[in-house]
Amino acid sequence: MKHQGLDHLAICVPSTDDALKLWRDQLGFPVVCSEVVNGGVVRLTHLDLGNTHLQLVEPLTPDHPLQAWLAQHGPGLHHFCLKVGNVATSHAELIAAGLAPATPTPHQGTQRKRALFLAKAATQNVQVEITGA
Repeated sequence: MKHQGLDHLAICVPSTDDALKLWRDQLGFPVVCSEVVNGGVVRLTHLDLGNTHLQLVEPLTPDHPLQAWLAQHGPGLHHFCLKVGNVATSHAELIAAGLAPATPTPHQGTQRKRALFLAKAATQNVQVEITGA
């Protein structure tokens, strides 16, 4: 799979508003965009770090899997994401390389991008996402 660099680092947070007090207000990272995706179950907020984005990921429903992740780990680094030209093409290349994705189909990312998580068992237990067209 050919990637085009780092797209973002993602931090899972229980409250975007509270997280912005640190990342935007105290550290000065400007907000690029914020939107609710995947049928209203998660809010994704991107801040500009200069050479990449910091993504705040807030689960919005009580049964979202990230609620359990937050309960176990607390707020913190959840994954990193690589840019690719085409998620569908990269998906097929990953399967051919034996790096099966965690889910069979891409999900909705920010700004109408498609995204896909790799299976952690294939990436030495590191949560890796790819995103692109």
